[in-house]
Amino acid sequence: MSQLKSVCVYCGSRFGADPAYKQAALDLGQALADHHWRLVYGAGDVGLMGAVAQASQAAGGETFGVIPTHLFQREVGKRDLNTFIITETMHERKKVMYMNSDAIVVLPGGAGSLDEFFEVLTWRQLGLHDKPIYLLNTNGYWDPLVTLNSHVVAQGFADQSLLDFVTVTDTVPALTDLLSAALT
Repeated sequence: MSQLKSVCVYCGSRFGADPAYKQAALDLGQALADHHWRLVYGAGDVGLMGAVAQASQAAGGETFGVIPTHLFQREVGKRDLNTFIITETMHERKKVMYMNSDAIVVLPGGAGSLDEFFEVLTWRQLGLHDKPIYLLNTNGYWDPLVTLNSHVVAQGFADQSLLDFVTVTDTVPALTDLLSAALT
């Protein structure tokens, strides 16, 4: 019997301005369950975080949530997960999420999602892991970030390999295909 594969999803605790962001989160939650991949995420029950978890649970998926004590009220800690962990700090939260995943997916989000993305990207750049990192670029949300990363490379602050560590995809079905190839 093969070990359960886990996908860490970083995303917003809000829905954002475009309804397509919520739909992508719902579709991803469904896809994770359909492929028997465990969702690892920030344990919130609000915004895109809540949407991806609710969709995964509704489809029978396994969920693993990690939330720091100071965000429990703000992000409405979702206690009905298969695994629910409360940490003392944000750093511990990110570490537990990372350590319990086989791939990283970043949906639209704000500063917290960017922090999580840049941390795993930096760790990859430093050779600390080789987990695949995916940006789900729903309706071009991450286009400015992709441009920024290219600018960093063009200006000599990172090698071309930085860009190779991130796969940008526009739809959940395309993302699912990429995850299927990476997680087999």
